[in-house]
Formats: sequence, structure tokens, C-alpha cells
Amino acid sequence: HVIERVGDFSTSVVGDSPIPPQTQPETAPGNKTSFTENLADGITLEMVSLPAGQFLMGSSERDDEKPQHQVKVNSFAIGKYPITQAQYQAVMGDNPSRFKNNPQNPVERVSWDDAQAFCQKLSQITGKTYRLPTEAEWEYACRAGTTTRYYFGDDDNQLGDYAWGGENSNDTTHPVGQKKPNAWGLYDMSGNVWEWCEDDWHNSYAGAPDDGTAWIDNDNCSQSEKCLRGGSWGYFPNFCRSANRIRYYPGIHLISGGFRVACVSPGL
Repeated sequence: HVIERVGDFSTSVVGDSPIPPQTQPETAPGNKTSFTENLADGITLEMVSLPAGQFLMGSSERDDEKPQHQVKVNSFAIGKYPITQAQYQAVMGDNPSRFKNNPQNPVERVSWDDAQAFCQKLSQITGKTYRLPTEAEWEYACRAGTTTRYYFGDDDNQLGDYAWGGENSNDTTHPVGQKKPNAWGLYDMSGNVWEWCEDDWHNSYAGAPDDGTAWIDNDNCSQSEKCLRGGSWGYFPNFCRSANRIRYYPGIHLISGGFRVACVSPGL
């Protein structure tokens, strides 16, 4: 199935109330290292290793972002950019995307299942164990030590400097890395494409793990809805907040949906 618009979510939230001051300790940006994987045909994949730390996950803005809770995250590496069409083609041998005008555009129309298959093949190519980031890892990486609504602050008027969203995208994806990165040098964490995470969907964080691992239900997991993060080219600023989350079934192909990969940091 191909979903062109997300009707439930595109207009359900228009305004926001400010988040009250957060006094919980946050992990400030620390030392980071980068490494590059060589894929087929001269295509490379840039990864950024992030330090272990803790952060306050969620927000007080929506019920599915509550309760805010402290999470400890181990060191891990995450893609500097969302997976591009060129990278997907190099690994999988095809390009399912709708917006094919530039191979550096993020791949889209990929399901959660497709992303899992990509991670398996990438692991075979590199000898590392690649996977999707957990929701906690994704938000930790996105926030990069911040507690604000966005990783650049609270003013959504600045979003256009950091993200391709519904107000500046012309209803299409754009080459990765054109907007400003966050404090950890990660690009397109807001906007461009939604990014699949490993976790099953839960309607709140009540009972969520606090160790950064994926929250997976043991029963009927193949039918569980999965989480997506970051907003996309077709969404209003509220959906590009660091804490915002939506869900879809793992076999759904969204023209606004892509992913980035994660792995254990080399040397650990």
C-alpha cells in the first residue's frame, strides 16, 4: 500500500502550549567520532558515534508524549543523514521512491519491513550489526542535549533553517544535508522524511523502558504498529518537534516515510 497523506495527523494538532521549564539533568553534547562505510559503486554511508548519557524523553504537549521520563542511553552510532536513494539502490538494488529527481534525496515509500531488510543487507556488507534506532536513541540523538521543543530552540519560525517541512518544501523531498544540523552534527532530524524506529507503538510512555532499548511487545509483534519520528516535507512545524511521534503498520509505504540506521559504536 502507498499512503500519500496522513489524514489523521496532518491537521489534528494546530497550536501548542509551551513546555514548562525542565529541571532534570541533561547530557550535554560530548566528544563524537565519525566513520564511513563503503557501499557498492563508490557510494558511502557516514555514521556519527554519540556518547552515552541520559536525557528527559517526551514532552507535556500531547498524551502520547507523556509522561516525561529520564532515560539512560548507551553509546551508539547513528546515520549523519537519512538513508538516501543512492544508498538504498547500492544496497538493495532498487529505488522505490516517488521523488526520484536527485539520488541524494532521502529514500521514501519504504516500509518498516523494507528498512529491516536494508539493515540486514547492510550488516552483511559491513560486518557490523546495523538496525533501526530505538525511539529513545532517536530522540536522544535529535535533542543533542537540548530540552526545547526543537533541537534549535522553541521558535518554530526558525524551523525553515533546519528542516524541509510543509511550509517550505514545495511538496517534495530535498537532498539530505542542505539545512543546518543539530549540535551533534546530524542533519534532517526534523523534516524531509519521517523516520522509522524499532519500537512498537504505545499510546503513552507509561511503563516504557528507561535504558534506551526498544519497547517491543512480545505478542503478535508483526501486527503491531511501529513508531516514526521527525516530521516530513508535508507536515506543519508541530510535527517536527523533537518529542513528536506517529505510528503506522510495518508494511505501509509512505511517500513521506524513510529511515536512518544505527549500530553499536566501533570499538565497544
